[in-house]
Amino acid sequence: MPEPAPRLEYATRPDSSSYLAVIRVVGVGGAGLNAVNRMIDAGISQVEFVAVNTDMQQLQISDAPVKIHIGRELTQGLGSGAEPDVGRRAAEETYDQIKNALRGSDMVFVTAGEGGGTGTGAAPVVAKIARELGALTVGIVTTPFRFEGSRRKSSADTGVEQLRAACDTVIVIPNDRLLEVLDRSTSMLDAFKIADDVLRQGVQGICDLITMPGLINLDFADVRTIMSDAGSALMGIGYATGEDRAKQAAERALRSPLIDTEIVGARGILLSIAGGEDLTLLEVNDAAEAVRAAATDDTNIIFGATVDERLAGQVWVTVVATGLGGKGRRATPTYVGAAPSTRSDDPLEPPSFLRG
Repeated sequence: MPEPAPRLEYATRPDSSSYLAVIRVVGVGGAGLNAVNRMIDAGISQVEFVAVNTDMQQLQISDAPVKIHIGRELTQGLGSGAEPDVGRRAAEETYDQIKNALRGSDMVFVTAGEGGGTGTGAAPVVAKIARELGALTVGIVTTPFRFEGSRRKSSADTGVEQLRAACDTVIVIPNDRLLEVLDRSTSMLDAFKIADDVLRQGVQGICDLITMPGLINLDFADVRTIMSDAGSALMGIGYATGEDRAKQAAERALRSPLIDTEIVGARGILLSIAGGEDLTLLEVNDAAEAVRAAATDDTNIIFGATVDERLAGQVWVTVVATGLGGKGRRATPTYVGAAPSTRSDDPLEPPSFLRG
């Protein structure tokens, strides 16, 4: 039975004053698909989701409206067997279908878990196609927990380097550093869920700045300025309540265990500040000043602030530092957690390890 063509929505391009950037998020492999499902559940708006996998069974249960089964002949729909070369060949075999699905994109996020087969091998191929089409291409991936073994770590290291060569910017989320702040009673399943949700927050923190109205809005050109040809990037997330909450959230984001080095050497910083209707402009300034103090005078910092009525009393700060050469002092870790989703009408509660 022939494979159905992906469902596509091609954007028309009106005049620049009313044009909305076309943003697509591509989940590649099992972890990528899990992250996409979380993003869809979080209600991230004005973004099209694409699922790419060799495993037909996983693909069928994905919530993504556009699904691309890669390597039909190569894997017979059974996955890549944790072999990155199989993932790469599978994506190359489906090159035209992937290209058709991404055509017309202004920005493409490629999200995956490094260390397996499909995500590690196919993500660089997807990124290369997106960049060939002229899209700002951002990779956002996790690296394995230590307990997953040295073989997966070696595969992940190779995969990250290949992805860096194909993307404008790559944000690497080291799962192993999450262990520094997770409670010892956290189950393995919950640890993987938290890692998936941090992937979601990385994408949502950037997308919301572009697509959601807020106190301070950014447009796509601002984001492109920071992330185009920027190389390695790091992401930190901070949360706070009470007095000086905005400044504290920013400082916690800067000391996040997801950030391996201090951001002094960053060429650019993208700063996302989210709070409830009680968020003030002075608090936004406090957060921005805290980040500015941690950077150098010539670092290009752009920031935006969005409002969610369910975040009353809370401030969430996401910092993406780009253009890092991998040098610098190791940051002192503090708390980290996935930011709240935006679909439910219930009040938002931070994870337990953020409240400690």
